[in-house]
Amino acid sequence: MLFQCYLRRGMVYVPTTAKRGTSVYTAIEPVAVVSAADTAGLTRAFRDAIARKNVAVPPIKGKRPPPVLLKYAGVQSWSAFAREASTWNIEENDGIYQIVGHRMHPKGYWVEDAGQKTKFPPGTRVDAVIERMITILQQAWNT
Repeated sequence: MLFQCYLRRGMVYVPTTAKRGTSVYTAIEPVAVVSAADTAGLTRAFRDAIARKNVAVPPIKGKRPPPVLLKYAGVQSWSAFAREASTWNIEENDGIYQIVGHRMHPKGYWVEDAGQKTKFPPGTRVDAVIERMITILQQAWNT
């Protein structure tokens, strides 16, 4: 499973992450928007997103709709959103979690940043992963 979050201008966006096909993920409604300073609100947002799991949605045929996050951030384009955002994923495979941060590639898209990976030992509870994710977000916001 994969869960995404974005930090932009002190706000954290936690969308529901859906799976299109075998390895393509997309952000869909509902989306939680929480201040980076609100630890309790962030905890709820992550728990809710993880509880929804990665629902399967059909591939998009024809013109793609704009990314769902744009309306929550009040911007017109993905590039305007991404220019001021940072992103991380919480990934789970066979009960093993990791947090993966991303950096902006010179060509304008996000790529995994090996220096921002946090791997958890087997048996780590999801609440510990959420707690660490919130710490990462709050540290990024305060720098």
